[in-house]
Amino acid sequence: MPTSKIIYQGELRTEAEHLKSGKTVITDAPTDNQGKGEAFSPTDLVATALGSCMLTIMGIKARDRQLDIEGTRCEITKVMASAPRRISKVAVTISLPNTFSEDERKVLERAALHCPVAKSLHPDLIQEVKFVYPTS
Repeated sequence: MPTSKIIYQGELRTEAEHLKSGKTVITDAPTDNQGKGEAFSPTDLVATALGSCMLTIMGIKARDRQLDIEGTRCEITKVMASAPRRISKVAVTISLPNTFSEDERKVLERAALHCPVAKSLHPDLIQEVKFVYPTS
């Protein structure tokens, strides 16, 4: 069964539907590539998928170890390159709301760095990941 269906809406906009849930996402071309920039661009979604995947896999590990990471935040900065136009770097900052032991941090960080999206991206794409914990 297909995962999604995408319809071109015109004016460099698409609407993607997740077939299992019926949820939709709109994309627009970015303003630096002839678009309106009124929604996520396709490359924004790639960068955002990386952060979302990292938090999801961290959530699985946290649940398995009974650690509370609810409220963890992820900020993504996508850097584009030209010739050919592509994502050259994604900077990811993951801010956790709780303190953890050194072992727990290693488990959570390893989970994030080995998420399926991170492992699916081209090796030339720089993934700069920073973990921020509360200071005590």
